[in-house]
Amino acid sequence: MERIKKGDEVIVLAGRDSGKRGTVLRVFKDGRALVDNVNLVKKHAKPNPNKGETGGIVEKEAPIQISNIGLYNPVTEKADRVGFKVLEDGRKVRYFKSNGEVVDV
Repeated sequence: MERIKKGDEVIVLAGRDSGKRGTVLRVFKDGRALVDNVNLVKKHAKPNPNKGETGGIVEKEAPIQISNIGLYNPVTEKADRVGFKVLEDGRKVRYFKSNGEVVDV
């Protein structure tokens, strides 16, 4: 089970975009994640008339290291560390380390 999953609300802890909040769009196996409107880079794209694409400078999200993002805790309104515990019914869930609240319900 991953500490950060697709659809999670996260805060950037380090780097150029530190303090920004966004939603995880995709998690890669090499320890990186794609976050909505975070780590925007400019890519120079060639036009492709067969697909109907115009050329120019396109802004898109680039992956960011998972170690540089933290799961957003709505109670404290800050980034929080995540732990795992097993509930009485046998489910393994994530919880916030600061207040013990379960993330996965």
